[in-house]
Amino acid sequence: MADHDLSMWSAMWSVIRRDLLISFRERGDILQPVLFFIIVVSLFPLAVIPEPQLLRQAGPGIIWVAALLATLLALDGMFRPDYEDGTLEQIILSAHPLSMLVLGKVVAHWLVAGLPLVIISPLLGLLMQLPVDAIVILLLALLLGTPALSLLGAVGVGLTVGIRKSGVLLSLVILPLYVPVLIFGSGAVHATLSGLDPSPHLLLLAAFSLFSMALCPLAGASALRISVN
Repeated sequence: MADHDLSMWSAMWSVIRRDLLISFRERGDILQPVLFFIIVVSLFPLAVIPEPQLLRQAGPGIIWVAALLATLLALDGMFRPDYEDGTLEQIILSAHPLSMLVLGKVVAHWLVAGLPLVIISPLLGLLMQLPVDAIVILLLALLLGTPALSLLGAVGVGLTVGIRKSGVLLSLVILPLYVPVLIFGSGAVHATLSGLDPSPHLLLLAAFSLFSMALCPLAGASALRISVN
């Protein structure tokens, strides 16, 4: 049993390492969501009156929506390249649990498309005139919430990977599932701005991510089997 568990985790790590190596060779996979995130947030102060109070109130929602859309932009690369070159079929036929391999691909996706957004968010918080305590909560909320975006995205991509030009369909499937993350994440920052305790929002965000981690790899594995077969 121990050897089986070790082999399973080793297979998952191999998937993570492979996807990261591919992403670092294709630098656009890393830069595209980050640049999109920065551009969307940066354009908002130019489109409205740059009133600090207005930016402070709208900033958390804008940053979260931009993070959501940037993650969505990078989702298609989670399984589609493997589907097109036949690697995905070999992954499905592997002796290792498909859910663990899906989890490995989700981890790689988050490291490439989610973690950079978390790292850059304090600078964008300053752009939105957020105080330091709100920026800290924003950083923590993104750290807790962006994994759920990648996990939920794996299910949507798994369902649509066999469909050509599936971008619109993927958005229709995934965006409603992202709503709780958006509400809890921006709500934590707004609570801080209002002088309230952001802990309930952060705990709900963490619970949602943990719930997604428990269910989404299994759901994503089932979706891939349906799409490929």
